[in-house]
Amino acid sequence: MSSIGWIGTGVMGRPMGGHLINAGHHLTVFNRTKSKAKELIDAGAQWASSPREAARDQDFVCTILSYPQDVREVVLGREGISDTIKAGSIFIDFTTSKPGLAGEIAKALQEKGVSCLDAPVSGGDVGARNATLSIMVGGDEKAFNAAKPILEKLGKTIILQGGPGAGQHTKMCNQIQVAGTMIGMAEALIYGTKAGLDLETMLRSISGGAANCWILDNLAPRALRGDIEPGFLVDHFVKDMSVALEEAQRMQISLPGLALVHQLYVSVQALGGGRKGTQALYLALQRMAGMD
Repeated sequence: MSSIGWIGTGVMGRPMGGHLINAGHHLTVFNRTKSKAKELIDAGAQWASSPREAARDQDFVCTILSYPQDVREVVLGREGISDTIKAGSIFIDFTTSKPGLAGEIAKALQEKGVSCLDAPVSGGDVGARNATLSIMVGGDEKAFNAAKPILEKLGKTIILQGGPGAGQHTKMCNQIQVAGTMIGMAEALIYGTKAGLDLETMLRSISGGAANCWILDNLAPRALRGDIEPGFLVDHFVKDMSVALEEAQRMQISLPGLALVHQLYVSVQALGGGRKGTQALYLALQRMAGMD
C-alpha cells in the first residue's frame, strides 16, 4: 500500500481521503482547520502540522483545495511542499484550478524529479461519498498509469485528457455544461410552479426523457425541499466559471450563456448564498419571479 500526503479535508476531500484509508493506504493529512480532519484522523490518518510535513517522504502527495491561489501557496509558496516532496513521487491536484498554473507546477516539480497530474473531479459530494467521481486528468501517461490504482478508489470515469493542464481544461468544459444545466433546472421549476404543476410529478416525467441528467436527479429534489446546503459551494462554482471566462477571453471566444449564468450566481452571492450549494440558484430566481 502507498503512503499518501493528503492536503484538504473539506466536503470533497474528507470522503475521498476516507476511501483511500479504507483501501489500506497510509494517509498523512493536513487541513487549515484541524477539526475538519478529525474524521480521517479517527479512521487512522496521521496528522501533519503543515503541508510541507504532510508531503515529506510520501509516494503520492494529493491536494484538493478551494482556489488556485491556495494551490499555488501550498505547492510553490515559501512554506510549500516543493521543498519536502521526494524525487520519484507523484503529485496529484484534484482542485479545480487554472490550466496555466497546472503547467507551471508540472514544470517546477519536474525539476525536482516529481511527476504531476492535474486531476479535477466532478460528481459533487454524492460522487465523493460513493466513489463514483469523474476524474479528468492531465499529465504524463506513465505517471497516470502509476496513479490509476489510487484514482480508481475515488471515481468510476478516469480518463487521461492530455499533457499538463488538459485535465483543468476538461473541467472547464464540464462546468460550462453544468452552468447551462443548472439554469435550465431552476427555470423549469419556476415555470412549473407558475403553471400550477405538482413539481415532483413533473420531475418524474422529464427525468425519464431527453432532459434526464444528474442535476435533475440529485439537485432538483434538494431545491424543492428548500435544502440549499452545499454539495458544491456557490463561491467555488463562481470561481470555476470565472476561470472558464478568463480562458475564453485568452482564446478569443465568446461564451454568452456562461457569462449570463455567472452573473446570476454572482447575484446569489450578493443575497448571502455564497456558502450554500449551487441549487441555491433556484431561490435567487424565485426572488426575481416574485415567488419568495
